[in-house]
Amino acid sequence: MSATPEDDAVNSADTAPALRKRHGNGPVFFVVATLFAVAVSVGWGFSVMNYTGLSGGVYHQVVAVTAPTGDAARIDFEVNSKNGAECLLRALDGQMVEVGTERVEVEGGNRMVSQTVETVRQASTVEVASCREQGSQD
Repeated sequence: MSATPEDDAVNSADTAPALRKRHGNGPVFFVVATLFAVAVSVGWGFSVMNYTGLSGGVYHQVVAVTAPTGDAARIDFEVNSKNGAECLLRALDGQMVEVGTERVEVEGGNRMVSQTVETVRQASTVEVASCREQGSQD
């Protein structure tokens, strides 16, 4: 048994080459690991570049909402689509209960849309529930 820490350091240095050989400290391990890292990075980059989101390439943004009367609410929103879109609008009251819906067809390109939604009682907000490409499956 070693009496001092210095002796332990000397004895462990003698076994280090054996540990390196057993755990694959050669160049093959590093080449394979590097190739794997490059392949994962290229795959990740390809995935990020081709991601279109869940909406299928149709983007919308609400610009303004008004609900001046108890039987109608108005929404102004912008839609950007390649081939046209079909949007579903929902009017909600103060307790977030649906009080009216409307489907709107929008031409392709970047379009501003103003639409009135008929309601059964006073709405507090109107939202664009979804926008899909025209002709897509529901």
